[in-house]
Amino acid sequence: MAIQRRWAGALITIFIAGAVLTAWFFFAGRGAAPEPGVARDPSAGTTTVTDLLGRQVQVRVPVQRVILGEGRQLYLVAALDTENPLQRIVGWRKDLIQADPDTYAAYLRKFPEIAGIPTFGGFEEGTFDIEQAIAHKPDVIFLNIEAQRATEDSRYIEKLDALGIPVVYVDFRHHPVENAEPTMRLFGKLFGKEQRAEDFIAFRTRQIRRVTDIIEARQPQRPKVFIERIGGYSQDCCLSFGNENFGKFVEMAGGSNVAKAVIPGTFGQLNPEQVVAANPAHVVVTSANWEAYAPGGAWVGVGPGADMDEARRKLQAYPQRAAYTGSPASRDRAFHAIWHQFYNSPYEFVAIQQLAKWFHPELFSDLDPDATFRELHERFLPVEYRSGYFVSLRAGAEARP
Repeated sequence: MAIQRRWAGALITIFIAGAVLTAWFFFAGRGAAPEPGVARDPSAGTTTVTDLLGRQVQVRVPVQRVILGEGRQLYLVAALDTENPLQRIVGWRKDLIQADPDTYAAYLRKFPEIAGIPTFGGFEEGTFDIEQAIAHKPDVIFLNIEAQRATEDSRYIEKLDALGIPVVYVDFRHHPVENAEPTMRLFGKLFGKEQRAEDFIAFRTRQIRRVTDIIEARQPQRPKVFIERIGGYSQDCCLSFGNENFGKFVEMAGGSNVAKAVIPGTFGQLNPEQVVAANPAHVVVTSANWEAYAPGGAWVGVGPGADMDEARRKLQAYPQRAAYTGSPASRDRAFHAIWHQFYNSPYEFVAIQQLAKWFHPELFSDLDPDATFRELHERFLPVEYRSGYFVSLRAGAEARP
């Protein structure tokens, strides 16, 4: 019996030691075994980066396995890993599939394996599965800055950090004019694609200056503009932007955002009476294909390959809304719809160009935002360009297809 007890004890010790070694290799030594994706440079090491919340984060570079806290971060990832934009992605939030199904479909056609990327909910909704994330052994998790409160409340950062999984915060949504370039450089550094990121940044800067240089030089009269945010996503009136995101895009394009004095932050809401009092000369509706969120809703389905006749038909309902009755925009049919996802991507310069053409057609008659977006696709993206990102009720106000 004593011998049996000694053997049993020995077996238990071996089992515990094996479990400890397995856990160590799983968490501390992840990536030691060959994994699909980008081959790691044997000379690569750890670098310290500053994320968009000012946090100092240590990350092993170049990263091979990443989790995207927002699926729409693919807009940038695809511009860096153009030949195979999925090669590093081991998990992502499902928002791209739901909020931008047409772009997702374009990538699905070219890269069918995209359908196999594990999806999860968001930190903000409390549906993020941390155990699932750990199981994918990421080298880094990219989160939008608005997820900070939820991650802090749940102590996700500490839990992930204890397992050697760094979290890097990025931003294309809250302060995109200021934060887009640092975000692009962060991705470029961690992916080992610094020059590719710089090339994209240079292209973006040139395209923005094609508008802002002219506005600065000519100082045109600024028309009053109301931006109806997420038009058709809900029945609420009147969601808009303060002096950030599309609100700032309007100002850069030579307009005057009437909500900037009312909404203190990036996002907010006016009541119909405030919009009536503002008397806007233009109304810009940000919208998209939101069939997944509001089936058959009043959204204007602009986006890649959109049916322009259908988009225009749905836009025609907006001048009838009480908030716009009697406004110069209603009188002149200066109602426009633009792809909502410009608000959360490194492609916002296309929106700035289109807004400028709507507000100042005489100054920007030679500017073609559609051609700009097509060039972006040809130079940086792996999928073909399909027009359909903007529509207007005003005759002759649209970019050439």
